Amino acid sequence: QHALNSGVRRYHVAPVLCQRAKVAMSHFEPNEYINYEKLEKNINIVRKRLDRPLTLSEKIVYGHLDDPAKQEIERGKTYLRLRPDRVAMQDATAQMAMLQFISSGLPKVAVPSTIHCDHLIEAQSGGEKDLQRAKDINQEVYNFLSTAGAKYGVGFWKPGSGIIHQIILENYSYPGVMLIGTDSHTPNGGGLGGICIGVGGADAVDVMAGIPWELKCPKVIGVKLTGKLSGWTSPKDVILKVAGILTVKGGTGAIIEYHGPGVDSISCTGMATICNMGAEIGATTSIFPYNERMKKYLGKTGRADIAALADEFKQHLVPDSGCQYDQVIEINLSELKPHINGPFTPDLAHPVSDIGAAAEKEGWPVDIRVGLIGSCTNSSYEDMGRSAAVAKQALAHGLKCKSKFTITPGSEQIRATIERDGYAKVLREVGGLVLANACGPCIGQWDRKDIKKGEKNTIVTSYNRNFTGRNDANPETHAFVTSPEIVTALSIAGTLKFNPETDYLTGADGKKFKLEAPDADELPKLEFDPGQDTYQYPPKDGSGQHVDVSPTSQRLQLLEPFDKWDGKDLEDMLILIKVKGKCTTDHISAAGPWLKFRGHLDNISNNLLIGAINIENGKANSVRNALTQEFGPVPDTARYYKKMGVKWAVIGDENYGEGSSREHAALEPRHLGGRVIITKSFARIHETNLKKQGLLPLTFADPADYNKIHPVDKLSIVGLKDFAPGKPLKCIIKHPNGSQETIMLNHTFNESQIEWFQAGSALNRMKELQQKS
Repeated sequence: QHALNSGVRRYHVAPVLCQRAKVAMSHFEPNEYINYEKLEKNINIVRKRLDRPLTLSEKIVYGHLDDPAKQEIERGKTYLRLRPDRVAMQDATAQMAMLQFISSGLPKVAVPSTIHCDHLIEAQSGGEKDLQRAKDINQEVYNFLSTAGAKYGVGFWKPGSGIIHQIILENYSYPGVMLIGTDSHTPNGGGLGGICIGVGGADAVDVMAGIPWELKCPKVIGVKLTGKLSGWTSPKDVILKVAGILTVKGGTGAIIEYHGPGVDSISCTGMATICNMGAEIGATTSIFPYNERMKKYLGKTGRADIAALADEFKQHLVPDSGCQYDQVIEINLSELKPHINGPFTPDLAHPVSDIGAAAEKEGWPVDIRVGLIGSCTNSSYEDMGRSAAVAKQALAHGLKCKSKFTITPGSEQIRATIERDGYAKVLREVGGLVLANACGPCIGQWDRKDIKKGEKNTIVTSYNRNFTGRNDANPETHAFVTSPEIVTALSIAGTLKFNPETDYLTGADGKKFKLEAPDADELPKLEFDPGQDTYQYPPKDGSGQHVDVSPTSQRLQLLEPFDKWDGKDLEDMLILIKVKGKCTTDHISAAGPWLKFRGHLDNISNNLLIGAINIENGKANSVRNALTQEFGPVPDTARYYKKMGVKWAVIGDENYGEGSSREHAALEPRHLGGRVIITKSFARIHETNLKKQGLLPLTFADPADYNKIHPVDKLSIVGLKDFAPGKPLKCIIKHPNGSQETIMLNHTFNESQIEWFQAGSALNRMKELQQKS
């Protein structure tokens, strides 16, 4: 859109002409073209081999195979070697990703890549002031990312551009693309029919280095949509309902593929909302089939040429008739009711009509302190329009929000357009504060002043994640996620006991009235207003660009290689912590104020596992030092063990590492001397991140064996000299009384991943291969 407003002519290409036309992947990379011909060729090779109809997910994934003729393909079992089309990184994870890329010694990225500055802007007093404050505080980091991008050929979206996933939807996602991003909500791009997958920085480095990227062949869960959305029910309610069905781990190892006649009643940005929050059920990604709603969005965002090309190859951008899913869920949109999920977990689903009674029964605060709309999940033009439609009705009756109310535009383009079209004005008039185009409170970047830490309170958001303490670092904040229009209605009422479908409000004149279901345009009638130009093109030749990392910096630190495996079994490891219950990446490596250290491994390691609950004493950040018998903070204890040359392990529960893609949750334990993480099960991204950094993520062959290990025990992992795919490892547990017992541990390592462990990390292995060649 920026390019179009700079004089590049908008044009529509007739389908007969565009079949052989070269169409750019984006306006910002005019010489990088969409290659549907290769996608088609690979799909045909695989379809002939498998001799069966293919799901849409399979078409796009297998269409990006490095070797479609020879690749072994079995859902849920084999590892695929893939060639993604592009990479996207947000600023908090891009720091470590670019530091690793610098360590690789390569001169330039091999695929189109971008950096997006959205995570380091703290919500405090409003958009402009918060943005300027962030630029001042984070100047060193922004300069590093800008110059590193220029040197290595990476596009740079400056602070204030917007949230990475909204920028991708507006500019980079398209039907059939395979994109990987260093953020767990990268699947947002599935709203435009792409396979967009969240990964850790080391995975991004592989793709930027031109190395085939490995992914365990995903299963495919089909969600058949029938009926039609209407009234207060929104696209957000689809994924809130699915989360309640599948839970936070039900999508692990699978792609969620939406299909059926109900799909066409959902806008393109609504489909993106549904795909975005698929991360909360552990899904590899989520996707919708190419349709007219996507075509309409592509046209409105200046990409009618891509839509025309997609029309020509549409048979590859929808599932085959008769394709088989590993599991099928059916949802009738005509019967679906508005939902609200929480608190403390995004899969605790309630119809909005039931939440007041549930809150009173459970002792959750019913008075809403703050309502927050926006985030990468729900910040589209349609979302803002539906919220404004609710706000207008309240204003017409002389009401404003009883709760505090904030609005986060998803991008500079959305901000500028809702300002022009009056939505922002309405939302301010009802009591809202418009924040910067950034992640803000959704990721804990919120300088909240209205409560004290430890004060029990309720907030409602249109965000995607509501783990304990995530938004404001207060473990007593009960956060509920729902649609923007429901957030707006509840903020006006000020209580969870309000159901906008049935309940009445009292106007300033004392008369009762009921809110009507909101209606708004999915796209602006005029063209989008692009707002300020916030994109920095990489120069054609960046070899002369200097990238500065000061050795005394507290924000950035060049990486040192991790030590190689010494060829021996891991004997007599101490247990740093045995974790009780849920342990997300927020528990392992907190965000919020810690985001400023994302480029400095040693400094950020001071937050290692400080949110995890120690089963020994039921406390967070308090573990026994087995060498001194004193209790102390987790990071301090890990550093003491490292100083004494003692290896250590972590014991975890179910779905360990769910949530964010942040690889710091794997880098930190490795940096502080950890070698093994043993759990009942892992979240997909975190398990891969651990492998990439040379750690051993292992699971109990018998989950009940979790109870056999105690924090005071010592562990030995034996059989590493014969470490092989599919072969379990033995774990010898030595108890303080001298007795011992043996349990079996499973793993999902393939041959190349075993090489990562042996080399000390995936990056070390890459360097070894470079030296050999």
